[in-house]
Amino acid sequence: METQPSSDNGYAGNNTSSEENLKRQKEIDEWLPITSSRNAKWWYSAFHNVTAMVGAGVLSLPYALSELGWGPGVAVLVLSWIITLYTLWQMVEMHEMVPGKRFDRYHELGQYAFGEKLGLYIVVPQQLIVEVGVCIVYMVTGGKSLEKFHDTVCSTCKQIKLTYFIMIFASVHFVLSHLPNFNSISGVSLAAAVMSLSYSTIAWGASVAKGVQPEVQYGYKSKTAAGTVFNFFSGLGDIAFAYAGHNVVLEIQATIPSTPEKPSKGPMWKGVIVAYIVVALCYFPVALIGYWMFGNSIEDNILISLEKPSWLIAMANIFVVIHVIGSYQIYAMPVFDMMETVLVKKLNFRPSTTLRFFVRNFYVAFTMFIAITFPFFGGLLGFFGGFAFAPTTYFLPCIIWLAIYKPKKFGLSWWTNWICIVFGVCLMVLSPIGGLRQIILQAKEYEFYS
Repeated sequence: METQPSSDNGYAGNNTSSEENLKRQKEIDEWLPITSSRNAKWWYSAFHNVTAMVGAGVLSLPYALSELGWGPGVAVLVLSWIITLYTLWQMVEMHEMVPGKRFDRYHELGQYAFGEKLGLYIVVPQQLIVEVGVCIVYMVTGGKSLEKFHDTVCSTCKQIKLTYFIMIFASVHFVLSHLPNFNSISGVSLAAAVMSLSYSTIAWGASVAKGVQPEVQYGYKSKTAAGTVFNFFSGLGDIAFAYAGHNVVLEIQATIPSTPEKPSKGPMWKGVIVAYIVVALCYFPVALIGYWMFGNSIEDNILISLEKPSWLIAMANIFVVIHVIGSYQIYAMPVFDMMETVLVKKLNFRPSTTLRFFVRNFYVAFTMFIAITFPFFGGLLGFFGGFAFAPTTYFLPCIIWLAIYKPKKFGLSWWTNWICIVFGVCLMVLSPIGGLRQIILQAKEYEFYS
């Protein structure tokens, strides 16, 4: 008889503990940067996507064309635009394909498709390589653009080392990184999106003004067959890098409100279409006009080839800096989310401002340190571009789509996805080879922390 009440109490205790767990989960979700705010408008999606996609990579597109040549270059550019728009549509569709559930993060979608453990192992390393890689490359870009601005405005001043410019650029992020979530950075993101259109327009506008250069040549630069092939691979990596918005697309969609009558995919897709039109307006003119005017003597950043008018080039470099500030924040936010999730859910830290302060400052300091140590911009683009951008952008969404929806064999959807997968795998295998070779060649002359 006496045992009865105690088991009842235990049952009540279980109930309260599960209620407490749910309450704690809810508190954590409301604190984490991806899920804390769900009131974004469709145009937030547009400028977040433009900021994430149109990176400093656009400035290296004419150089990528010079390595690929007219035919293959234009083909890869256009194909990439079409394929990545298709895979982006798949991601937007899959965000809420399970009724009543939202895949707020890329790895949650991966876990649904491949299983709890495997999904994490497949998606998280690739997503981290992309996001951390982009943040490091943008540290270098921000520093280089500041240096170019300084040298253009004040050509008689004493030279300052690139290291210090990277530190100046990083100092902005030690402040901005403490904005809590995606919606709080929408102002920064809007400014960045406007800047990307502005400096792209300056890049191709100034090229047109300069006209086709005397003695312009469109043949391959390298004198050896091996060099030509390696450069070709590296050019593929540069283009893969230019289309990298997929790594943050589910996270951006997570901020849009959703109901069964009005799912988030409607406003999200509207934003994506606007973003992709802007992407086309930035990418195609810069790549084609830049290569047409300078041929294979183009630098790996088109603004370096355009020396004059100096005030315009100075302005373009400042625009790049402002844009890269926004891009860095967009790619850092999912990393903050991952780090904070592990600390709070797995290691049971209390969600607090202090925890956030240390985590985010540590991350900014880490990316700054790596950027100062390895500032080879072009080679890094090619290397990271193939390694992780190609899978997460070109073919991982297709594999997940095939795994979940299981379309009819040899049907249109099946063929489309397999073509994207083959194209993406080729990019993934070939481009790091060229990128690595470039890094090795540049590293020969490089002195650490010079």
